[in-house]
Amino acid sequence: MSDIPAPKKQKKPSHTEMRRAARSFALQALYQWEMSGNSVSDIELQFRMDNDMSGTDLSLFNELLHGVPANVAELDRAYEPFLDRALDDLDPIERAVLRIGSFELINRIVVPYKVVINESVDLAKIFGATESHKYVNGILDKLAARVRMTEINAKRGK
Repeated sequence: MSDIPAPKKQKKPSHTEMRRAARSFALQALYQWEMSGNSVSDIELQFRMDNDMSGTDLSLFNELLHGVPANVAELDRAYEPFLDRALDDLDPIERAVLRIGSFELINRIVVPYKVVINESVDLAKIFGATESHKYVNGILDKLAARVRMTEINAKRGK
């Protein structure tokens, strides 16, 4: 009998963890897209080659990475009325987080609005400036009240 412990089995990531990883990679890729001006397809290829995405919901990553740029003007118009500054004055990370959150609120109705907001706030906490998560929370909360009114009212029992 050997004293060497058996290697621990890698736990398969949960669906929540895989979606969280997809959002994280999408945020980084969208930031790169905005800052570099490279095509989304080139950035996607680079991300898939340079990162271990085995624990990632690749379908969600793809949907966000391609859906946000394809709808960027609509997404910016959706949350812009709630900003306290010009859109161009937003930090690029905040703008990317707001775009992802707006995209999910508008286009991914199967995801509860509170989950969308919480996931966006978490992204802002990880990648954004110190207090940006509070700003993102306020903006997306106002947008949710406009685009998810039926869901919000159902939760409140109205």
